[in-house]
Amino acid sequence: MDWQSEFQLNSDISYLNHAAVSPWPKRTAQAVTNFSLENSQLGATNYPQWLQKEALLRRQLQQLINAPRVEEIALLKNTSEGLSFIAYGLQWHGGENIIITDEEFPSNRIVWESLASKGVEIRYANIANEQPEQNIINLMDNNTRLVSVSSVQYASGLKLDLAQIGTACRTRNILYCIDAIQSLGAEAFDCQHYNADFVVADGHKWMLGPEGLALFYCRQEVMDQLALTEFGWHMIEHQGDYDRTDWTPANSARRFECGSPNMLGAYGLSASLSLLLQLGLEQVQSLLQSKIDYLLAQLNAVKNLQLHSPKAIERRGGIINFTIAGQDSHELYNQLRKANVICAYRGKGIRFSPHFYTPYEAMDRAVEKLQGLL
Repeated sequence: MDWQSEFQLNSDISYLNHAAVSPWPKRTAQAVTNFSLENSQLGATNYPQWLQKEALLRRQLQQLINAPRVEEIALLKNTSEGLSFIAYGLQWHGGENIIITDEEFPSNRIVWESLASKGVEIRYANIANEQPEQNIINLMDNNTRLVSVSSVQYASGLKLDLAQIGTACRTRNILYCIDAIQSLGAEAFDCQHYNADFVVADGHKWMLGPEGLALFYCRQEVMDQLALTEFGWHMIEHQGDYDRTDWTPANSARRFECGSPNMLGAYGLSASLSLLLQLGLEQVQSLLQSKIDYLLAQLNAVKNLQLHSPKAIERRGGIINFTIAGQDSHELYNQLRKANVICAYRGKGIRFSPHFYTPYEAMDRAVEKLQGLL
C-alpha cells in the first residue's frame, strides 16, 4: 500500500500540528471534490447513495472503537455537543460529583463546571505524578456519578490507562466518559475493553477528516439514562414517514441526531477512515511512535530544551511539548510558524504533533529551524 502518496503537503512546510487540525489525505480531498461536483450538477438525485455512505461511516466508526453495535454510534457536530448531551441528559441530584483531571482541554471541563447550578461538585484529579489513574480512583465515593477523562492530554500528551479507570468505574457503578479526540486515528482503541459508557471525538485531528463531524458512542445499556435535549425529524424511530403524527425517539443512537446530516463531512471522514483502517491502527500506532522516538532524539540535542511530555511509550500519544530555558515560548512559537513549522502553543509550551506519515526530513527541518531561532 503506497500510503505516503496520499499526503501532498507543500515541501517547504513542516507540519507538526495533527493534535489540532490535520491535513487531508488525497482520497479525502477527492471525495469532497467529487461530492461537490455531483451536488452542483445533479442536486440530491443520488440521495439514496448518500445515505449508504453515511451508513458506511457508522460502520467504520464502530470498527475504529470496537463498539458492540453500530446502533450505538451517532454522528454529531463536535465533541462539545456530545459532552453536552451527556451533561444535560443525565438527571442530577444535589451532592453528586463528577471527576475529571486537572489538565483537561476546556471542552471536557467547562461543560461539567456548568452543572454547578444543579448542585453538582467537580473534582479535579492531579495527574502530574506516577499514578494518575490511582489519583482519579481515590477521588471516587458513593456520590460519584460520572468520570470523564481525555485519553491523551492535549497539552502534555500524557496517555492514561483507560482500562484501569474503566474497571474501577464499572465496579462502582459509575458512568465513564472518554474524550478520545487525541487517540482515535493515532492508535488502536477498544471501548469494550475500557468499559466505556460514552466515547466522543471530532474527526479533524488524528482521524484526518474535516471539521464539523464527530463520533458519539453511547452504550446501549445506558442510552435511556440520557433525556433528550434536541428534537427534530431525523431523531425519531419512523424517520421518513412525514405524514405520521405520533412519534418516538429512535431506538438507536440516532436519537441524538435531531436534523439534517452533514453529508459533505460524511464523505470526507469516511474517505480518511478508509485509509487508516486499510493500513490498520496497530501499524499506524507503531509508525507514529517511531516518529515520536526520532523527534525526541532530535530535540534532545537542542540546548536548554525542557521536555514536558512523557518519554515512556506506554504513557505517550503523538504529542511532544517543550520549552526552552530563557526563551518566551509564545514568541518562539510565532517565529516557528513564520518559518513554516506548523505547530501549536499549548500548556505554556510548544507542542509538536507529527502523524504516522510525517517525513523524517520535515522533522529534521523543524528542529534545524528551532535551533536557528535560539
